[in-house]
Formats: sequence, C-alpha cells, structure tokens
Amino acid sequence: MEINQETDNPKSIAILGSGAWGTTLAMLAEANGHKVRLWSRQSSQSLQDAIASADIVLSAVSMKGVRPIVQQVSSLVISPQTIFLTTTKGLDSSTTCTPSQIWQAAFPSHPVVILAGPNLSKEIQAGLPAATVVASKQAEAAVVVQAVFNSSRFRVYTNNDPLGVELGGTLKNVMAIAAGACDGLQLGTNAKAALLTRGLAEIIRIGDSWGANTDTFYGLSGLGDLLATCNSALSRNYQVGYKLAQGEKLPDILASLEGTAEGVNTTEVLVQLAEQQGIYIPISYQVYRLLKGEVTPQAAVEALMLRDVKPENNLPNN
Repeated sequence: MEINQETDNPKSIAILGSGAWGTTLAMLAEANGHKVRLWSRQSSQSLQDAIASADIVLSAVSMKGVRPIVQQVSSLVISPQTIFLTTTKGLDSSTTCTPSQIWQAAFPSHPVVILAGPNLSKEIQAGLPAATVVASKQAEAAVVVQAVFNSSRFRVYTNNDPLGVELGGTLKNVMAIAAGACDGLQLGTNAKAALLTRGLAEIIRIGDSWGANTDTFYGLSGLGDLLATCNSALSRNYQVGYKLAQGEKLPDILASLEGTAEGVNTTEVLVQLAEQQGIYIPISYQVYRLLKGEVTPQAAVEALMLRDVKPENNLPNN
C-alpha cells in the first residue's frame, strides 16, 4: 500500500473492537506508518493503556456495544486533543440515537468523525481498491482522519454532513435484508433494480425528515454503500434476507453469522421512529414484518407490488 504524506507525523490510534472491520482499519493505518493499538474485551491490555495518549480513538464495536464502551471510556483519562472516530452502523434501541450522537453527548468538547462507505472488509484485506467517506462537523478532524487512512488502494473523501453519512451507512442495512430476500426468491434483475431504486428513495425520505443533506445519499456512504451491501453475499444483512427467503429461521441465521447483522435491530428502531414521526417507509415496514415472522418473503413482496399506483417524482409519500 502507498505510504501517505502524513507519515512524517505518525498518529497514535486506539481501535476498540477487533472484529473484521476493526482489524481491517488497523491494517490500513499501519500500512501508512501509524501506531495502532487494537483492543477488545478479550485483550490482556487495559482499556486505559490502549487509549493512553491516543490521537484517535476508533470505535468499531457493534451497536449494542456502543453505549457500554462509551461509559467505560468516559471514566478514563482522555487527552483533550483526542478525536473520536466511529464506524458502527445502527440505531440505539433504548434512545434511538446514532453511534456518533452517543459519543458526542459523552464527549461534547471532542470532535467526532464518522467513517462509512462501500467497504466490504474481506475485499479490502485482499488488497482490492475501495473508497470511503469521513464526515464531521469539525472539518479539521475529518482531514486528519482522511490522511491516516488514505492510500492508493483506499481512497478517502471528506464530507461535512455527518448525519447523512451515518444514516446512509445505517439504513442501507435494512435494504440489504430486502435485497437478499429478493435474490433468495430468484425474482430477477428487474425486480431488484426496482427495489434498490425505491429503497434509495425511502432512505432519502428518512434522511430529509431527520435533517440530513439529500445530496449525501447519492454519494459513497449512501448509494455506494447501498449497491455494495445489497449485491454481495459478503454482507451479513444480505445473508439474513437471502436465508429467510430460503426458509431458514431468523435465530438460526443470526447464530450462524460471523459478526452482527445490524440491520435486524435497525429495522425495529426505524419502524418505531417512523410511526412516531409519520414517515412513509413501505420497504422497511415489510422487512420488519418479515423479521418478526408476520409475513413470508413472498407475501412481503406481494404487499409492496400491490400498493396504489402513483407518479414516481416529487411526491413525499412515494
């Protein structure tokens, strides 16, 4: 990998979470000459030692682990210059907050940066090219993170819409479950193209309602991540939908996965929020019913196809 221009000023990076994505990001940063400490609950090193004097604390834990790790880090000594970088994609079931919102609430004086994009870890580990986005309200912090990870095979862009970048990476997991079911039912390319097109419209509708920038969803963390996750068997969320369509039971599917399918929890929180706020989410709602066992994959597709006909453009409830 290319050594970037910042290696004459190497950063100290503490990565919390040693799963596939945390390990991949450690590899990318180390290849650029930065000092990386990888920590997990199984580590012999203490969390305090892992984050001591870290320029960047990177959270690569699952959604259910975000609040506990934030509470742990909050009780420790942190440099006032430390940047927090979150790569988790989900919504907190108890507060409906995004991961970055949880980190920012705990560390209001620190910059928080989000990293998201079409980043299947196994492809990146194999040296295949990829691109991603880092977003923050503090532009300087995003530039620092960009320099740490950018290389000839991992192109990093900055963005000033952290909410949109985070939501794009989060909500596409719901659509990936739907896409997996579509492929599992062998419904064909036309059906899947229609599903993803309307899925993107649904993601944009949610993002607009929550205050994100519409244009963000046409970028790497929106459309880019949607295409990657909804078209690859490497995606855990895609696997959930595919296997449900093949007749497997959700508990068995989740037990067999290497890691967490965040879309399962995200769907439940999303439906709750959408009902409270009056947001029209027909695809997400059918995914929710499928995950709850209320409908078969075939019935979920039929429910979507039998909706009232309407114009495609410029209506909020399309």
